[in-house]
Amino acid sequence: MLELEGLEIVQGSFRLTADATLPEGGITALMGASGSGKSTLLAAIAGFLAPARGRIRIGGEDVTDLAPGDRPLSMLFQDNNLFPHLTVAQNVGLGLRPDLRLSAEQKAARAEVLARVGLDGLEERRPRDLSGGQQSRAALARALLRGRPWLLLDEPFSALGPALRTDMLELLRETAEAESLSVLMVTHDPLDARRVADRTCLIADGTLLPPAPTEALFADPPQALRDYLGE
Repeated sequence: MLELEGLEIVQGSFRLTADATLPEGGITALMGASGSGKSTLLAAIAGFLAPARGRIRIGGEDVTDLAPGDRPLSMLFQDNNLFPHLTVAQNVGLGLRPDLRLSAEQKAARAEVLARVGLDGLEERRPRDLSGGQQSRAALARALLRGRPWLLLDEPFSALGPALRTDMLELLRETAEAESLSVLMVTHDPLDARRVADRTCLIADGTLLPPAPTEALFADPPQALRDYLGE
């Protein structure tokens, strides 16, 4: 599980508190108004931002002071973070070794994950030669290749059109189930949350509210969610 214990993030006049436990397995959506701190919270969990106080535990291990690369998680950003001068195979291979000196076993694992996300045959293409959906698949493949139990997503599919975004969300759902991944996904779209998230967390008034089953939450939304939805 992912435990946020007395967590407080402060940036100038911005303050976010979080005291919640996210269970392992499935997809948790993280929602909130623009500027509420969704991406900021993900950055703190991933280790890119130090909290002012509190602890972060993953699977019972205190990771608060660990470097991002030492935490049992991978993260997908909005821009996919692909290197334009590298091929798809090289970009994905970075998930295993920064120097890309992969063993035969690692190359086989890379080929397997590329096939899993539908990119087999495109290994030698560069990001500029890929569609937006294919770029998202390459970024997802790199994260999967790392084999970390938690996957954090900061709206990586937000730039895609509705059909492509739906395809990527379905792929994410299928992959999370097949790989027994625990996913925390930032989204601003209630439809995305209802489509794939087992549970949803809401940030309101500077506080992360505890996760709740997604369908139950939307069936009887609290006032904070009503305000977000404009109801």
